[in-house]
Amino acid sequence: MTYLLKKNPFVANNLLKKINKLNRKAQKEIIITWSRGSTIIPIMIGHTIAIHNGKEHLPIYIMDDMVGHKLGEFAATLNFRGHEKGDNKSRR
Repeated sequence: MTYLLKKNPFVANNLLKKINKLNRKAQKEIIITWSRGSTIIPIMIGHTIAIHNGKEHLPIYIMDDMVGHKLGEFAATLNFRGHEKGDNKSRR
């Protein structure tokens, strides 16, 4: 058995507490978090989590396919706007 299989997935404690609290109350509301490194686990399915991308919080609805991925994968931090039209630096 490899080392990574022995470890549990990382989920921020405050995020886990908020999700457990909402599950006990059977409520659905947006959870705001800065923890992009947290792993999506099955108890998060059906919740909307607003993930910080460095500028704002992007609401992401958690579905079955997302389990095992990190929250930060679904909130891009960079927006590529294309290359500059008159840029001739690469032609040298």
